[in-house]
Amino acid sequence: MIDHVSVGVGNLQRAARFYDSTLAPLGLLRLVTRSATIGFGKSYPEFWINLRADMPPEPRRSGVHVCLRAKSTGEVDAFHVAALAAGGRSDGAPGLRPHDRVSYYAAFIVDPDGNRIEAVTFPDP
Repeated sequence: MIDHVSVGVGNLQRAARFYDSTLAPLGLLRLVTRSATIGFGKSYPEFWINLRADMPPEPRRSGVHVCLRAKSTGEVDAFHVAALAAGGRSDGAPGLRPHDRVSYYAAFIVDPDGNRIEAVTFPDP
């Protein structure tokens, strides 16, 4: 249903360093680099960061939320660790999140620009 998503960033080089290390555990690599945008993906760019130099930081509860699929709980854990090491902050430690219809394992981080990014996997019961 969704082909790709993008988030705004105030400093493209800082965001590129952040996402290079944060997305690597999920197998997402930098595939396209242009003057004001960078695309990450596995075989084509699915996640983009776009320079918005005059953009103020996103408010903590802005509603911006992007969820990326992980292959395992280990990838979710590594995503969270990498994001924190790269200057992001935790918005939900890795863990199982049981709900009415489905249980999933996820971690939530906030990037240096205030975008909320989640990594999720659906482990076998």
